[in-house]
Amino acid sequence: MLRGHVAPGARVWVEGAAVKVAPDGGFLIGFSRTAPPRVTIEMAAPGTLQDAPRVTHTLDVGQRDYEIQRIDGLPDAQVSPGPAALDRIARDSAAIKTARLRASDTPLFTGGFHWPLTGTMTGIYGSQRILNGAPRSPHLGVDIAAPQGTPLLAPADGVVALVHDDMFFTGKTLILDHGHGLTSVYAHMSHIRVEEGESVTAGQVIATVGQSGRATGPHLHWGVHLGGVGLDPALLAGTMPP
Repeated sequence: MLRGHVAPGARVWVEGAAVKVAPDGGFLIGFSRTAPPRVTIEMAAPGTLQDAPRVTHTLDVGQRDYEIQRIDGLPDAQVSPGPAALDRIARDSAAIKTARLRASDTPLFTGGFHWPLTGTMTGIYGSQRILNGAPRSPHLGVDIAAPQGTPLLAPADGVVALVHDDMFFTGKTLILDHGHGLTSVYAHMSHIRVEEGESVTAGQVIATVGQSGRATGPHLHWGVHLGGVGLDPALLAGTMPP
């Protein structure tokens, strides 16, 4: 995630798509797992006409290598969910998408991000499995193992955008809105301690570790999205403290 700043009232575009700019001129840009090696950013000065010339900048985006794991010979039932499960997955995905669209205009993320939990990292951002030759969705988050019931802390100020008690993959699921389209998701909890619409502050207990949904042991899946772009939470929170 890139933080930028322009004169108040200026407009910003990334690859032709408008970017939300705060009243003080601050804005965010997210680079996905599949971001191109170069990205064009355009800016228009405050008070200029819609078709006025834009100042253009080109950014080089560092590329990463991601772990790809291939597993063949699995039973079909472990790879392809049945019709009932697919319907449930579609409803879950729609609820998550709707929650992420409820983007507050208030930039609640300005205080920075901290780790919601410390523990053993068991899953990293960007890894992917190919099951029986079929690519699965990349892992757009991090997994942290910890004992059942360990408290989870809000990593930044935010507003609770979604609380769901039982999603197919992620079990008890929580989404926080940090403003300007920046959201964070928490999955597999045993208990959720906040309600939709509630404002939370960094460091507040929001849930406890569990293994609800499709999980083989107690852990937290933590993901961060900016608009439709899944970001690596570790890049926002820095090195995990001991």
